[in-house]
Amino acid sequence: MLNNIGVSGLVIILIIALIVFGPAKLPLLGRAFGDTLREFRSSTRGIIDDEPSSAAPLANKDDMREQA
Repeated sequence: MLNNIGVSGLVIILIIALIVFGPAKLPLLGRAFGDTLREFRSSTRGIIDDEPSSAAPLANKDDMREQA
């Protein structure tokens, strides 16, 4: 979805944000967005790092038939 936004689309979004929030709050919103994005990325890295690197190998079909 965001891949389709070009430079003109980003400029329009920035102008709308400037009108809605005003020039005083825009840096605060940008900083809050950056902090949130940074925390989200570090959390997802933590989740990925917590997963085991290799799962236990699956049993062979013949071995499963012998057990049954």
